[in-house]
Amino acid sequence: MFYICRIMGQKKLVRFAELLTFPNVLQNPEGMPGKWHEFFHNDHPITLELACGKGEYAVGLGRLYPERNFLGIDLKGNRIWVGAKKALNEKLVNVGFLRTHIDRIAMHFQQGEVSEIWITFPDPQLRTSRAKKRLTHPRFLRLYQQILSPNGIIHLKTDSPALYRFTKWVIDLHDLEVIDDRDDVYSAGETAITDELKIKTHYESLDIAGSSRIHYLSFRLPDTPLTDKDAALKEMLREEESDRRN
Repeated sequence: MFYICRIMGQKKLVRFAELLTFPNVLQNPEGMPGKWHEFFHNDHPITLELACGKGEYAVGLGRLYPERNFLGIDLKGNRIWVGAKKALNEKLVNVGFLRTHIDRIAMHFQQGEVSEIWITFPDPQLRTSRAKKRLTHPRFLRLYQQILSPNGIIHLKTDSPALYRFTKWVIDLHDLEVIDDRDDVYSAGETAITDELKIKTHYESLDIAGSSRIHYLSFRLPDTPLTDKDAALKEMLREEESDRRN
């Protein structure tokens, strides 16, 4: 076991060092707001994949839409290396990666610089006490509002019924515009699934939630900042937790 851990540790170190040489990866950069057109060498719309892991969606979307730019964001350099390496090997010049904390996202983009955000199989943070860490919590949506273009779209794809339900609560609470709502993505059959939803991540294949069902939501955020209804959301979570216990 010690030998295996040592080998894995050495592999990570090699990847971290190599990541520093990748032209399609930035790590906690400064002065990037308003300059992403220089990074991509074009003015095409930018889509983010948050908590991207190995970047399956950033890479997959990059293949589908060469006329758009895609940026995977995560803190785990070992995972980012996988997606960044694949993008380089496939010469996907419209795919890049940013290594940073999600809650610092507003520091790296200016208002209107991002057109869409994909949140693919994030940690659902199932404990009620950690609800504020869910990437569809209003505190994160307010951050996204600071960088999204008018009528910017949020996509959520998850195998967590709890996160799907929670996000619908947030949407209803703030009266957000729903574009698409699929309780079971694959139940409609292959022909009814968009090419975007056919992209599968490593975590989707694991079916950690054990539900054998994939949920999808897309919705728009308003131009005006979300009002503070966090207390009402917290109470809804408390009631749900109380119901589970009873």
